[in-house]
Amino acid sequence: MDEMTLIHAAQSGQLEAFNTLVLAYQDSIYNLAFRILGDEEIAADATQVAFISAFRKLDSFRGGSFRAWLARIVTNACYDEMRRQKSRPSQPLEPEDEYGDEIENASWLIDPAGDLETISDDLALEQAIQHCLNALPADFRAVLVLSDIHGMDYAEIARVVRAPIGTVKSRLARARKRLRSDLQNYAYLLPDYCRLPASESLVGAVRSFTPAHSWASF
Repeated sequence: MDEMTLIHAAQSGQLEAFNTLVLAYQDSIYNLAFRILGDEEIAADATQVAFISAFRKLDSFRGGSFRAWLARIVTNACYDEMRRQKSRPSQPLEPEDEYGDEIENASWLIDPAGDLETISDDLALEQAIQHCLNALPADFRAVLVLSDIHGMDYAEIARVVRAPIGTVKSRLARARKRLRSDLQNYAYLLPDYCRLPASESLVGAVRSFTPAHSWASF
């Protein structure tokens, strides 16, 4: 059964058809939420909220990219969550100790299951990338994740974030520039091509570290 047939079946009330759509998109939608929110548990909650919302709004889908339609719903759910979290203090890019000095080996970079001698370079890079993503303004973070991790084009991203294509291009350029600059603090962890000033996109490094998440059907 192709996607549009599944969508029409789900719109007619066939829960099994909707569950099939959930299974097809659950990982990418969760990964989008995780990269925007930076927290696995909160991202899982936002993803569940997004799929429930999608089920309730199925009648409003009139065609086009179903992936982009779902992405807009989960992105909105992430924005709602960030607004709820806004009052919480944010962690600085370089954490400081009680005397105001930078902590050389920040706790967020340490594997809770190990120590600095056993932590893998891949895990350290994953955490560094996510920490730098978290430091971006939410609007910048969203367009970068949609483009460089999920491979959406400007038009799709514009529909997801409901902004003009020119705004999307500007945000993406600024997001890449800032992320690339911030990641140079962890240059010893980066692949060689990410250390080059001329590197336009960090898609390879960022896309490599996207956790999977399992979902139960509705």
